[in-house]
Amino acid sequence: MKLSIVFAIVFVAAMAYAAPQRPSDKDAVIVKQESNNIGVGPWSWGFETSDGTAAQEAGVIENEGTDDEAIAVRGSYQYVSPEGELIRVTWIADRNGFQPDNLPKGP
Repeated sequence: MKLSIVFAIVFVAAMAYAAPQRPSDKDAVIVKQESNNIGVGPWSWGFETSDGTAAQEAGVIENEGTDDEAIAVRGSYQYVSPEGELIRVTWIADRNGFQPDNLPKGP
């Protein structure tokens, strides 16, 4: 009986050790951060955190100074789902509206 209890404890510990380890969101730290914005002209920014979360964006003003002026922005974001899957979405936002690509499917 004692042997089976010891075996069960060792088995559970081994399974916990073998399970994919993911840092807690509360323990995530910024590992990369960029910002290129002087208030005029094109801009960009981006960041990555230790838990796999990342986002980036780059934009320009099209036809600046004309009646047809518009902002055009491209970007992406990513995160790791609770199931351990990397979710990544890319998008464009311009005079045609917000246009996401490869959105994750809902439940």
